[in-house]
Amino acid sequence: MYPEELVSPMRQDLTNVGFEELLSAEAVDSALASAQEGTALLVFNSVCGCAAGTARPGIKMALANSEFKPDRLLTVFAGMEQDAVAKAREYTLPYPPSSPAIALFKDGELVHFVERHHIEGR
Repeated sequence: MYPEELVSPMRQDLTNVGFEELLSAEAVDSALASAQEGTALLVFNSVCGCAAGTARPGIKMALANSEFKPDRLLTVFAGMEQDAVAKAREYTLPYPPSSPAIALFKDGELVHFVERHHIEGR
């Protein structure tokens, strides 16, 4: 776990643009259960450089410049709320754990997953 004063600005980078932060396994289950209709974007946030330099800016740019937006914007923070992250990763199987990462759900089904190596451009 990281000091909260370190991760707070990184959390706010997404919550300030409308993301709901999921802090427990129960919150993840509840949020994704309520997203059985429509779309949900789930971001696995992280302290790493590719989250700060590419993932969060790219997510914000995409949302700001698209006429299409997910119905729900959700986020968990890798390295912090371990139960929430572990539960969120259950929803993104068979993909291996990755952070940062971006998962798109439609009508409760995972339809696209962007892993860290995609974010890094590899």
